[in-house]
Amino acid sequence: MYQTTIEPRVSETDGVGHINNTVVPVWLEAGRNPIFKLFTPDDNFSNWKMIIINMNIDFKSQIYFGRDVEILTWVEKLGNTSLTLYEEIWQSDTLCAAGYTTYVNFNVEKQAAERIPDDIRSDLEEHLRDVSQGDTP
Repeated sequence: MYQTTIEPRVSETDGVGHINNTVVPVWLEAGRNPIFKLFTPDDNFSNWKMIIINMNIDFKSQIYFGRDVEILTWVEKLGNTSLTLYEEIWQSDTLCAAGYTTYVNFNVEKQAAERIPDDIRSDLEEHLRDVSQGDTP
C-alpha cells in the first residue's frame, strides 16, 4: 500500500463547510505519485505512460478543513497493459471516500498500449491489495 498525507486547504472548503467533492479526485491522484514515478521516473510529459481510462469514487463521509487526511492506494489488479487501483481517503479514523481507478501503460509516440515492464510489475506486486491479510475492502 502507498500512503500519502494531505493537509486540507481553506480554498478547498465549500460553502457548507466541508471539503468540496471536486477536490477528492485531485487528492487521490496525489496518492498515485509514487506509481507515476515507476512509469516515468523523470516526470517528462513527452514520455508520460500512465493514461487514465476509468475512475469511480464513492463518497462515504464528509471531509473537513483543519484535520489531515490519509490517502491509501493499493494495486487491485495488474493486467498485461493496464492496472486498477483501489484507493481510500481517511480522516480522523473515518473512511471518507473509496474508489477504483484504471490506467493503461501507453506509448504516446506510437499511440498504443504497451505491456507493463517486468521491473515495474514487480514493484507494483508489492502493493497488491490482499483483503485476507486485513487490507480494507
